[in-house]
Amino acid sequence: MIYFRNASLSFLDKQLFDGINWTIHPKSRIGLVGDNGTGKTTLFRAILGQVHLDGGLIDIPDLKQKKIGYLPQDLVELEAVGLIDYLRLKSGIAELEDSIRGLEQQISQVKPNTHEYSALTRRYAEATAQFSAQDGYAFEARAKQILKGFGFRESDFDKTCDLFSGGWKMRILLTSILLSSPDIMLLDEPTNHLDTESMEWLESYLKDYPGTLLVISHDHFFLDKIATQIVELAYRRVHLFKGNYSYYLAEKDRRRDALKKEMELQKSQIKKIEEFVERFRYKASKAAQVQSRIKMLEKFEEIRLEGEGKTVAMRFPEGKKSVRDVVKVGGLGHAYGDLKVFSDLNFTLFRGDKVAFVGVNGSGKSTLSRLLSLSETPTEGAILYGDGVNMAFFSQESAQNLDYRKTIWEEVHSVSTTANDQIKRNLLGAFLFSGDDIYKSVGVLSGGEKSRLALLKLMLLDTNFLILDEPTNHLDIKTKDVFQNALLHYAGTVAIVSHDRYFLDQLVNKVYELRDGAICEYAGNYSYFIEKRVQPLSAPPGADRGSNAGPAGDSPLSVKDKRRLEAEERNRLAKIKNTLKKELTAVEEEISSLEATKSAHEETLCRPDAHKNAEIIKCLQIELRDIEQKLQQAYGQWAELAEQLDTME
Repeated sequence: MIYFRNASLSFLDKQLFDGINWTIHPKSRIGLVGDNGTGKTTLFRAILGQVHLDGGLIDIPDLKQKKIGYLPQDLVELEAVGLIDYLRLKSGIAELEDSIRGLEQQISQVKPNTHEYSALTRRYAEATAQFSAQDGYAFEARAKQILKGFGFRESDFDKTCDLFSGGWKMRILLTSILLSSPDIMLLDEPTNHLDTESMEWLESYLKDYPGTLLVISHDHFFLDKIATQIVELAYRRVHLFKGNYSYYLAEKDRRRDALKKEMELQKSQIKKIEEFVERFRYKASKAAQVQSRIKMLEKFEEIRLEGEGKTVAMRFPEGKKSVRDVVKVGGLGHAYGDLKVFSDLNFTLFRGDKVAFVGVNGSGKSTLSRLLSLSETPTEGAILYGDGVNMAFFSQESAQNLDYRKTIWEEVHSVSTTANDQIKRNLLGAFLFSGDDIYKSVGVLSGGEKSRLALLKLMLLDTNFLILDEPTNHLDIKTKDVFQNALLHYAGTVAIVSHDRYFLDQLVNKVYELRDGAICEYAGNYSYFIEKRVQPLSAPPGADRGSNAGPAGDSPLSVKDKRRLEAEERNRLAKIKNTLKKELTAVEEEISSLEATKSAHEETLCRPDAHKNAEIIKCLQIELRDIEQKLQQAYGQWAELAEQLDTME
């Protein structure tokens, strides 16, 4: 349980929480939402005890016995420690292993049948029991399984943590949290640095998480999958909605509609009473009734709709029409030294297309966006632009092109645009730059603020082709909606790289998947792509991927051929699954036998009469180490076989 009792907190001059009373029950799965700046991250830090409340309290009973896992939103730095060793350290497994080895050494140096020997063997039994309870023998296998789920390769396991980029470091930290099996898990924007496959893997993993889960996220799809309760932080209070994010949106609209009706009814009642008072104010015969109604008016508590501000509807400037074939890509390939990213890509983007480029991290999405924007030169093939195409490119590096000496307002004014000052101010407000903030120097802005400003500037440009690489990373839900709506009404062509599945689902009419150095086309939105992307990740390149998917430009198979291939594939997969199940059963039996032998040996070591024979003790310890090694291997085999089966289900 986590208890909020009249919790209040201010930051600088802003009141974030004011008298919050809230109980978080064990095993809750909560999505915490709210506008940027409402205090979501600060609330997490208050739970962790990193910030102190102005009033009230946050109480977690038996806190010392509970383990809390926290994933911050900000990028972290990791020391130069081997990847697996780092995970051992963070999980506490390394400390237990050191303790067990130390106890083994001490036991070997102490005479049996002594008080010291008995105390050491008791501690040894407790340590090994704890190690076993924390699944220490299978730790490395579990660690590798989770790392693979997040997109790490076997070759990465021997690297030190400091060699990975910021996004991969966040994945390492998230892996360490999952491995520690905390009682309470606080995840702040966990999908920010994950590709689609890693997000889906995390969603699947969290389904079986037994503890209390609180997630801050702007990812509609993610919250729909993992949350059973949405808590909105707004107007210094928490507002509870029992259901996932889609339910929250529908229920919020329903509550608002009900409140509007109640407000309109109140206004009508007040108007009638005021009319009566005004009409009979000076009639002596109605004086008592008039006074009664005046008192009624004084008792009315005005119903207000909080947050009913103006909805900003922005539009891109109307650019000149381009030709039908906006850009043609032929035989496109790119490599960085010996590393080939992709080769022989062939596709055409047409006027009005809104396409998404998707794929696992490292598949070449951002590389392709840079090539399309002509920021880089391909190592092979050609990119041909049609006449009249006026292109603009947004990437995570766009913020570096801002003039840090200027104010935000000056930087916006530097854009050659037909938009007037009011439109610019509206857009600044929508992108969370309001009031005197617009006179801040660009140089003092955070990385996220600079990125938003660069995206805002792009919206003022006169274009007919936009190339966007992760444009929503630093946008809250409201700003994202403004941007998405502007793109929907954009008359030009859009090519977008994004991991925001809901955003893509509402926007695109075509999906290109980069995979195994090739490109596959899906003529539909993101949901259509997910539906047709039926092939497991472990499938060989070129395997059937659904009736409307295949290398861009390939002719579709006949219905007869497709059915034959599907039947062959089903039979092949069935044979593989049966083999894997038999192997899994055999490994499970081996693990059961080893664990039984291990328990018997540990029981023998803990018996008082065992201490009389030092030779027996020594033999048992040697056998236990051998069993532990065999268990480690068996657990590793089991994890790999189980993962293969899960992939094929």
